[in-house]
Amino acid sequence: MSPNPVTRDKFDAVLFDLDGVLTATAKVHAECWKKMFDAFLLRYGKRTGRELPPFDIATDYRLYVDGKPRLDGVRDFLKSRNIDLPEGNPDDGPDRDTVHGLGNYKNEMVNEAIDTTGVEVYSSSIEWARRIKNAGFKLAVVTSSRNCDAVLKSAGIGDLFEIRVDGNVIHERSLRGKPAPDSFLLAAKMVEVEPERAVVIEDAISGVQAGRTGGFGLVVGIGRHGSLEELKANGADIVVRDLGDLQA
Repeated sequence: MSPNPVTRDKFDAVLFDLDGVLTATAKVHAECWKKMFDAFLLRYGKRTGRELPPFDIATDYRLYVDGKPRLDGVRDFLKSRNIDLPEGNPDDGPDRDTVHGLGNYKNEMVNEAIDTTGVEVYSSSIEWARRIKNAGFKLAVVTSSRNCDAVLKSAGIGDLFEIRVDGNVIHERSLRGKPAPDSFLLAAKMVEVEPERAVVIEDAISGVQAGRTGGFGLVVGIGRHGSLEELKANGADIVVRDLGDLQA
């Protein structure tokens, strides 16, 4: 276990991503993205006569959707397959092949999964977060997910965070999603801490890019599935497999 780099003499706040950092919902999101996109690609291929490779969790999830606002994830993945769909309307149902329709369908599946199976947390990460909160750090959760409140409630960790900047806030304030730093910068402002006095903790490439671009004092990359070097190359100052690897 390495010496803890997150100390009160250097930092005043810690800004956490949610999925993949504190909770195991990243797996749920990845599976729902695959189910939604594979069904779409199959019917789109039949309609257009194109042979399209299915959504690959190991590569497509990490490169195109992980950490991003839902609609940006839809757009970026479709672009990777050279598919252009209309934006549609925010209330489009899962039967509509539009950006909103696909995004809404994926969201329905995530909510159903949360309601059915609940949310698994990374206990060592939660323990670490509680220790630094007791040490006087301000804590915020910064996620592109619009399911943030449901996930925190299901996981029983809503009391940890003074501030939540989620996909709903990003939409309401017309912020740019990750890899832009807007959501992290807003969270820092809301906890009244300058970026250089705040730590960003992320597991997504887009998230560590946002932390680096935003000028934050420390960007910690969580590589639970062998992505340590990739996170380091994209802006993480240090990388660990779990927050339990940091002393607090």
